[in-house]
Amino acid sequence: MGKSRSSNILIDILPGLLLCIVVMFLGIYGAELIGYIMIWTGLLSEGSATPVSGIFVAILIGIIIRNVINLSDRFTKGISFSMKYVLRAGIILLGLRLSLMEALKLGAFGIPLIVACISVGLALTLYLTKKMNQSMRLGTLIASGTGICGVTAIMATSPVIKAKENEISYAVANITIFGLTGMMLYPFLGHFLFADDPIKAGLFLGTAIHDTAQVTGAALIYDQLFQNPAVIETATVTKLTRNLFIIAIIPLVSYIFFNYSRREAGEGKPEKDTLPKWYTFIPLFVIGFLILSIIRTIGDATLESTGDAFGLFAGRTWESIYNNLSSFGTTYLLGAAMAGVGLSTNFKKFKGMGLKPFYIGFMAAVAVGVVSVILVSLFGGFVRV
Repeated sequence: MGKSRSSNILIDILPGLLLCIVVMFLGIYGAELIGYIMIWTGLLSEGSATPVSGIFVAILIGIIIRNVINLSDRFTKGISFSMKYVLRAGIILLGLRLSLMEALKLGAFGIPLIVACISVGLALTLYLTKKMNQSMRLGTLIASGTGICGVTAIMATSPVIKAKENEISYAVANITIFGLTGMMLYPFLGHFLFADDPIKAGLFLGTAIHDTAQVTGAALIYDQLFQNPAVIETATVTKLTRNLFIIAIIPLVSYIFFNYSRREAGEGKPEKDTLPKWYTFIPLFVIGFLILSIIRTIGDATLESTGDAFGLFAGRTWESIYNNLSSFGTTYLLGAAMAGVGLSTNFKKFKGMGLKPFYIGFMAAVAVGVVSVILVSLFGGFVRV
């Protein structure tokens, strides 16, 4: 009986899951093809990595398939499985990319600067959402994506607040459009404002652009145009440090959404004894993310102090372990999950949602950029990566 039920579940999810995997690989190779074309046309130098994210290409391919081909319902459960469980596994492995020692490189001025930019993104987006009478779920997703790490933050927040598929898709489209716009424009703005200081330019790119892949792409473009590789390291360290805040922000926005939902339902402020415990707002995958980030940090620390990570692994071995595992999570697991986002994005469901959420995302993105410019101008000179 149990085996039969397990077999039925596997049969139900397999078609959609395989489709997500296929679209994920198409996205990876599609991004590489775009990179080759950019090299061939002279936009990138020979040997440069593509500045276009495979995840972004996978989302686009998924959207095209979903809206051009009438997908059978047999794919639905597998696509949902990818967006829910494969995503969480990918986010957990993402923790291996983020060492707390990297964050310490930014020092006493760099981290507050990042916190300020995140705070502006969250606060302004939620404020505008309420003023424009938009779905607080959608606003919370856009706020998370704008403030922390783009599409990954949206997908990490969505199961916690029980977001609908059309809200997830709209938020992803929002963040992707403005993130890509920033990736193309901000390298020029960063050079115009901070041409004499690559650290300031890197801080600006790392705090003003939404997604990790977009930040990397912007830093690569900056280096290609203005021959300053120091910007790449600073932007990357800044963005990875910013990503660490997913540990705190997801429980925070979950708590905010919980209280807002109660007030909207007319339940008022919850009594102390009826308020859920604080730890119920922390998803298990965020805990897994934190644990792997701590493991990475301890490994780096022991490698630096003794020459071997945990007294077991030499430098290259340890680097190979965390790079391979985190790359599997970010490239393949998150890639399959984001392919699921594209495959579930039905433009027909956007009818009635209007353009106001895009206005919210645009104003939030601009505000984060402005705050980033101001704070980097004032305090960026104190940061040394």
